[in-house]
Amino acid sequence: MSFKNTFINGAEGLFKSDSLTQIQKIVLRFVVVGLVFYAFAVIEGMLMRIYAVDSIPFISTDQYFAILTAHPLVGIFGSTYALVFGAFLFLTPYLMKKPLYSVKLANWALILLTSGVLLFWIAGFISHYAPLYTLYWPLPADFSQFSVWGGTFFILGIAILMVGTLFFIINIFKTIVYTPEGWEKQPAAALFGSAIGYTGLKNMFAKKENKKEHLVPLPVAAIARGTVDMVLNTGIILFTGVLILVFMLASILGFDLKETAIDALLYKNWFWWGLDLIADGLVLIFVAGTWYLLATMITGKKLFMQNIARAALLLELVVSWTVWSHHLLSDQAQPAILKVLSGEMVTAFELITQGLAFFIVLATLWSARPLKMTNPLKFLLGGLLGFALAVPAGIMQADVGLNRILHNTQWIVGPHVHVAVLVGLTMTLYAAVYILFPIVTNGAKLYSQKLANIHFWFHLIGGIGMGAFMGMAGLNGMLRRTLYLDGEFNTYMILAAISGSLLLIAFLVFFYNIVMSIGLKGVIGIFTPSKLSTKELLPE
Repeated sequence: MSFKNTFINGAEGLFKSDSLTQIQKIVLRFVVVGLVFYAFAVIEGMLMRIYAVDSIPFISTDQYFAILTAHPLVGIFGSTYALVFGAFLFLTPYLMKKPLYSVKLANWALILLTSGVLLFWIAGFISHYAPLYTLYWPLPADFSQFSVWGGTFFILGIAILMVGTLFFIINIFKTIVYTPEGWEKQPAAALFGSAIGYTGLKNMFAKKENKKEHLVPLPVAAIARGTVDMVLNTGIILFTGVLILVFMLASILGFDLKETAIDALLYKNWFWWGLDLIADGLVLIFVAGTWYLLATMITGKKLFMQNIARAALLLELVVSWTVWSHHLLSDQAQPAILKVLSGEMVTAFELITQGLAFFIVLATLWSARPLKMTNPLKFLLGGLLGFALAVPAGIMQADVGLNRILHNTQWIVGPHVHVAVLVGLTMTLYAAVYILFPIVTNGAKLYSQKLANIHFWFHLIGGIGMGAFMGMAGLNGMLRRTLYLDGEFNTYMILAAISGSLLLIAFLVFFYNIVMSIGLKGVIGIFTPSKLSTKELLPE
């Protein structure tokens, strides 16, 4: 087949978009949107990497800090949320063996997510809105630092995104508990209890003859428990956005709300509790569940110690509610009891919960050896390595003494944040994409295995390299959110930029490989309505 025909029709012409069900098209739409926003985040990241070495003529300092503000939000909400939403809206009905509750809700979740992210990105790009801490600064705010109108539309975009997230949450839980039309009535309360861990908790104290079976597969239980954290996180961020909009709209109307009853320390604790539900709850729970699913699909075996895995997921859910104070270890006003209990002791416990997930996955893989080093297995191992590096780096920060040195430096965003997100989380998501690709495309073949290998090695080396060099700069005193005009840290920043370029190449190679696999017609066809029923994809 010629290059032209392959580009138009896909590798070997096997992919036919008109043969896809609604749910298959939905997951692929989310993947396409997620990859496009990932491109936004990677390109923005490279611009910042270059700007940290030398100025760029078409980017002002204000523009740089606006990019710095939007960059993590585009990466987390635009890319990661889109990929997670698509995968879980497919996997939940697939594993529960029943149709998705609402295709309309799924499509609206995608529309609101896409429009919300685009709105806050455009608002930041045009107005240079840059409070640096995403939605966070000690209220009351000083509006002389940025455009009130830019901030209004920025926060409005966040609010729209959160409404889309609520639609995803409703769809997930309704799919788990509802009874499809014409089916025998399903036990909604028992399904919900199994999903969130109540059944497993009750079984721990019940006699053998009184133990209840788990009605929900383990990966779906992980999805449900991560979604519990998403409920809390969405509510907090949505409330925070509305609160900030009140200040901004009041300023637009000529009112001064600087003197308010809002306590800055209370606000910071509220905000970080909500935001940390993403980092230390939702991500770790979703990732652990994805690891379990990948391990069982790759090996064809039951998960090792699966009852312990269920219990660990429930424990991680509870732990995720109580660790936020490690973000405030260097805040002088934060009570010492919260620093010690939440910031240090409970945070350190995450080594146990995540370590258990790590061990269970490796034990499952080991029990099935020898295994062929497929793309899903390689990227799963890469994801495991990413968290093996990033979680201990985070635990080191969760020490009052070390935090005084590491807080607000490049160490935070390098070895911890970027390695966790780019290597741990993203490689896990790539593993899921590679393993689900033939399922959601009805057997379409990957265009090039060589390109998949390049994607793996460039992404792994680039992600770890960038995190390492940023960490070295941080240990030598380089602050985050700070530009250095004397070239003091240029060596580290140049090496980090080279590593970042590997990440960019890896993404472009992956994107090209996927497009060539399904063809331009296939990409366009993903966004057309399906004439097939969602039920046609359900497993026997």
